[in-house]
Amino acid sequence: MENWESYVRKVVPYVPGEQPQEERMIKLNTNENPYPPAPGVQRALAGFNPDTLRLYPEPTCKVLVDAIASYYGLCSDQVFVGVGSDDVLAMVFLTFFNSGKPVFFPDITYSFYDVWADMLRIPYETKALDDAFEIRAEDYYGENGGVIFPNPNAPTGILMPLEKIEDIIAHNRDVIVVVDEAYIDFGGVSALPLIEKYDNLLIVQTFSKSRSMAGMRIGYAMGNAKLIRYINDVKYSFNSYTMNRTALALGVEAIRDRAYFEETRKKIIETREWTKKELQALGFTFGDSMSNFIFASHERVPATELFEALRREHIYVRHFTKERINNYLRISIGTREEMETFIRFLKEYLKEA
Repeated sequence: MENWESYVRKVVPYVPGEQPQEERMIKLNTNENPYPPAPGVQRALAGFNPDTLRLYPEPTCKVLVDAIASYYGLCSDQVFVGVGSDDVLAMVFLTFFNSGKPVFFPDITYSFYDVWADMLRIPYETKALDDAFEIRAEDYYGENGGVIFPNPNAPTGILMPLEKIEDIIAHNRDVIVVVDEAYIDFGGVSALPLIEKYDNLLIVQTFSKSRSMAGMRIGYAMGNAKLIRYINDVKYSFNSYTMNRTALALGVEAIRDRAYFEETRKKIIETREWTKKELQALGFTFGDSMSNFIFASHERVPATELFEALRREHIYVRHFTKERINNYLRISIGTREEMETFIRFLKEYLKEA
């Protein structure tokens, strides 16, 4: 090894979901929205003046921050915007988890939580979900350096009731508690109202799922003004211009169109519930997902076999190798037509299996 390599920060990187580039495929592996962005987004993109790209974007992201604040009935100083919820959460780790005490999060959750902790040299402890893949609130009562968990959980889709969330917050008043709500719009109730009661609570959401903007990379955090100011201080010290001009303009249009948001959200929920019934009839078991995906295991056929069989038909789902969940498939909800094709293939395949 060369001497300089001994000074390199070596990490085991996060591996994102596969992004196949095929013209004809059914992509049910990374929880994107199967419907296009709001019509206003398309109009804003068509009318965007490329000459403005020679100028830096506005560093405070004011137009988008104001639009998000207005949508949720907040003050603008209660909103932080970043390049997708991943970027927002990374800033949260960097800003708030510095006590030297372990941060608590579930053992089955996003794999980038422990990646960030390792990269930033933050100690952490994972808390095992119970046999129903649910968080045990009492596991989060002990002394810690912060708490973070997704609700609904990813990849299980299980929703935690608000009273359990508040119980965890109430037992952790001296640290920051982060609720990662990437999928909350597909059947859950946000913990956002609790930020008025608890000054240590931060809610993180995204435009990638329910607002069909995964390719634009827009995420945001909501909490009390002091928390938001601290995150902004770190952001400006790291990169003042995180959001480009197109993201700001298109994001405003996406958040404004409440009717279109409700229309597509309803379609996904209805298709999810239809898919649950079909999968159950085929011998799959799964928790009651409140997300835009279903985390399912078949009674006879191993997940790896189904994963490969679907892949050969250009139907992409997600398979994890982690212990406890390596016999499950995470199946994103596509359009009704896509899910009918998916179910039709499974019916034929399982006849022969």
